[in-house]
Amino acid sequence: MPRDGERYDDEPRSTVCPGRLSSVYLLMARLVNAGTRRHIVFLVLGFVVIVTAGAAAFAATQGLPFTTGLYWAITTATTVGYGDVTPHNPIGRVVASVVMLTAIPTLGALFAVTAGASVSAGLRRIMQLDSHFPPGSYRLVVGMHPTVPAIVAELVAAHDAVVLVADVDPTTMPEAVHVIKGDPTDPATIRRAKPAGAQHALVTAATDGDVLVSALILREHAPELPITALTNSRVVRRGLEALGVDQTVSIDDLVAHTLAKSLETPHAGLLIERLVDSDEHRLVEVPAELAELGRPLSAIRRDHGGLVLGLVHDGAVRLGIAEDTVVSAGDLLLIAEPIERARTHVART
Repeated sequence: MPRDGERYDDEPRSTVCPGRLSSVYLLMARLVNAGTRRHIVFLVLGFVVIVTAGAAAFAATQGLPFTTGLYWAITTATTVGYGDVTPHNPIGRVVASVVMLTAIPTLGALFAVTAGASVSAGLRRIMQLDSHFPPGSYRLVVGMHPTVPAIVAELVAAHDAVVLVADVDPTTMPEAVHVIKGDPTDPATIRRAKPAGAQHALVTAATDGDVLVSALILREHAPELPITALTNSRVVRRGLEALGVDQTVSIDDLVAHTLAKSLETPHAGLLIERLVDSDEHRLVEVPAELAELGRPLSAIRRDHGGLVLGLVHDGAVRLGIAEDTVVSAGDLLLIAEPIERARTHVART
């Protein structure tokens, strides 16, 4: 049997990884607001001071190494209490009593404040009490197609402000997304999204009919807003074109064409994926500058710092492969550029 203050070498030791603990505390801190975060910091610092001072006092009064005192203080403060290290004189018991009466309530208060703030933040988010419109320009996503969560995640990763109009639980979306919960085919819901202030809109829905209705409402409230619509129906596409929605995308057709090209040219799919999904560059669409007007696309590709993929002329994309297209006023250049330069272009446009 070990004497008081000693421990067996084969006694179980704590296996909690300090790195994991710090990650947990970091995650909890991100769930709460700044005011509560300060309280958490004070409680954590108080707990550390109590445990450290208690460990030093216990080690000094019991004739033990500081590391053993720290082990005892942590097991005592966390109420684990293995019992392998115990005080063996009156002053040691006083130190133990002080640690128990201060460290345990401090740790309990820490978890209580964090849990309460996290629950409060979740409730406020569900009720949209903390949701605010982005201060500047934003991308507007209307409707909930199965691809929307992935699209929204990509926009957030690119640091784009996003407003989502859909009948979804706001807690299922990234915190950076402002959710307008409601029916995207209801004019009142669309009005709440302030479409006239959007930089671009993506219209999606479970049915092509809902896409057409949402686009019609958007066009009524924001006549100049650029709109991209996801639809598979050719009839709906023609209806959207009549509304001035020139950019219509079929997810099924896009996937089919990409996979077909991958079969014809095995690395074509990888090339497309690399172009649209990279941490090194970003695709941007910028107006042709005055010095670029009247010049062939090949010359601009040769002189430009980024990778000029093509241009948009009268709403149609031209790659300049079969013919060397000449850039005209109003044309847009499609460019793959390094992230920082691309952000400068986006801010300018």
